[in-house]
Amino acid sequence: QIPQFEDVKFEAASLLSELYCQENSVDTAKPLLRKAIQISQQTPYWHCRLLFQLAQLHTLEKDLVSACDLLGVGAEYARVVGSEYTRGIFLGNWQLLLMERKLQEVHPLLTLCGQIVENWQGNPIQKESLRVFFLVLQVTHYLDAGQVKSVKPCLKQLQQCIQTISTLHDDEILPSNPADLFHWLPKEHMCVLVYLVTVMHSMQAGYLEKAQKYTDKALMQLEKLKMLDCSPILSSFQVILLEHIIMCRLVTGHKATALQEISQVCQLCQQSPRLFSNHAAQLHTLLGLYCISVNCMDNAEAQFTTALRLTTHQELWAFIVTNLASVYIREGNRHQELYSLLERINPDHNFPVSSHCLRAAAFYIRGLFSFFQGRYNEAKRFLRETLKMSNAEDLNRLTACSLVLLGHIFYVLGNHRESNNMVVPAMQLASKIPDMSVQLWSSALLRDLNKACGNAMDAHEAAQMHQNFSQQLLQDHIEACSLPEHNLITVSPSPEFPLFQSHSRPRPLPVPVP
Repeated sequence: QIPQFEDVKFEAASLLSELYCQENSVDTAKPLLRKAIQISQQTPYWHCRLLFQLAQLHTLEKDLVSACDLLGVGAEYARVVGSEYTRGIFLGNWQLLLMERKLQEVHPLLTLCGQIVENWQGNPIQKESLRVFFLVLQVTHYLDAGQVKSVKPCLKQLQQCIQTISTLHDDEILPSNPADLFHWLPKEHMCVLVYLVTVMHSMQAGYLEKAQKYTDKALMQLEKLKMLDCSPILSSFQVILLEHIIMCRLVTGHKATALQEISQVCQLCQQSPRLFSNHAAQLHTLLGLYCISVNCMDNAEAQFTTALRLTTHQELWAFIVTNLASVYIREGNRHQELYSLLERINPDHNFPVSSHCLRAAAFYIRGLFSFFQGRYNEAKRFLRETLKMSNAEDLNRLTACSLVLLGHIFYVLGNHRESNNMVVPAMQLASKIPDMSVQLWSSALLRDLNKACGNAMDAHEAAQMHQNFSQQLLQDHIEACSLPEHNLITVSPSPEFPLFQSHSRPRPLPVPVP
């Protein structure tokens, strides 16, 4: 019972289980960890660490029930040994898994975690890092629900908190309680994470220049960290940042840059089978979005259907189905498949996810389909629902898309005044985002509206704007399709992402429907 030997024994168990996992012998690692947990109750640090390790193993296997049970055991153990700090870390991870499983217990747990942070008196760095942890969970919880406006107070608090923590010096005095010897994340990694959630918020809200600014800052910080630190979480941060900025670039009319960044994500995923496994569906989704932007609809359909087979995440599934529906609408001859998809994302009845943003998008897709069917009153009803929901949560891009489509409907119906009332704010909002497709669409409508109303000068100005947007988009289209990375649109799902030699021939620019 020599204390130092106990440490060696439990560290050996921990390292051996990691080795088993690297060799894909998870079933050998689990009983080893369970035995070590069983006999380590008198050694608080190792007991907590081994509980974390086994919970992480279950999480990677998608056994969230077992992981939650272990985190609950850890939280109670930490309470008994007087470590409110480590109890908070256990509860925070438990909360994260409850969010993943969409369970309602997450709400009282959020309150309890907040109370723990406020009441805990200890090392200021630990207190602030715990606060950052819970604020990140709250912000991602809001963003997952598509509540871009509601999240703002939490996000602001998080940004202030990371500024506070960056001014604090690490306390070299070790905590007296051995169960407190944990960091949920190093301070430098926290800074990148806060940049990341800020990018996520900016992209959802349609502040794309702000998203670009924070992506640049985060990637610069990541490059510095990766010179000294090979932690896998840094590569995960980098991939998620790139995924978000790629979507921004497709909206702002920078397809060639987006395509090169998709290739960069592929290369990052080649370096880690786990990273590829976690992001394969997202990669195919991004390729599908790129295919839409260059009007390769067959390839877009193939990428989206592959992504649907690879994902178990409900929000991503709903996002993919919504975009696949837009492909079928554009093709115009896929009514059976389209009706089947629309029934699965019916915003009026049993919508599959709780995301406010995705439900608003589903109303928009319904409105778009009704527009192409010539059912204008029905289209207006759906689009007004989208507007109501997007205005409630500051979803600027959905607002701009809905306004310009409503403007188009009123133009077709001959109501030029009402059309103008929709198109002008759509153009202003699209310029602010900036959204090139909506700007192209709005400028075409403004040209035709002013021509119909006899405003020759305004019509000429709008026509000039439309010509400029068309030229920019066409130049970017040609550049993107001539890149060797354009071959990626025909890849099969594998960690290697082989570049096939056959190019999909560039087609004309798509009709600018967002």
